[in-house]
Amino acid sequence: MKQSGALIIAGLAIALGVAVGGFFVGDGFQTGRSTDRYVTVKGLAERIVKADIASWPLRFTASGDDLGAVQAKIEADGAQISSFLQSAGISAESYRLERLEVVDKRAQLYGNSAVPVGGRFVVTQTLAVRTSDVDRIVEASRSIGDLVKAGIVLSDSSGPSYAYTSLNDIKPEMIAEATRSARTSAQQFADDSGSSVGAIRQANQGIFTILPRDSGEQWQEAQSIEKRVRVVSTIQYFIED
Repeated sequence: MKQSGALIIAGLAIALGVAVGGFFVGDGFQTGRSTDRYVTVKGLAERIVKADIASWPLRFTASGDDLGAVQAKIEADGAQISSFLQSAGISAESYRLERLEVVDKRAQLYGNSAVPVGGRFVVTQTLAVRTSDVDRIVEASRSIGDLVKAGIVLSDSSGPSYAYTSLNDIKPEMIAEATRSARTSAQQFADDSGSSVGAIRQANQGIFTILPRDSGEQWQEAQSIEKRVRVVSTIQYFIED
């Protein structure tokens, strides 16, 4: 019985020794990995670009009690707007008439024809302009008052909007610049700590954003002809002794 108890104790001691040994082996492995040093830095790249597409929805309205006369007015206004655009150097291929909307105010009164209605019919048409000739659109928009003086009623006109569609053309160069910027920051950190910069451990390209050129501008990016393209990349570099 005593011999059996001694064997059990010896077995427990061996098992405990193996367990302790395994713990230190594992801890030593983790400690080795923790010696890998790296720094996380950000790199910025910016470009000032000019919009390459202009869009300009011109919405105009006419009203009256004679639907035929109102329709004739809308057609005449459309022709005058077309003439205005062409005189500004915008080709006819760059714009087109879109949906026509007709509202009968009397019908909106649920058949109560006894109620007097002024300008019973309201007809609205949209002429949509889209062109790569941004400068001509800019000049034409500055003379929009000429259409108002001619008796054309413009509605919901927020002016032209401008887009930059060539982002893919500048992406590679900007990513390379952001990476160089990040490495410069990592090098500064390494110099300050008496180390050197190693290979990239992990990299995040970042998201490209298009903003108005000047941060203080009150209008939105779509109304800004010149824009600021910006990307911030996040990169981790190994730091070596």
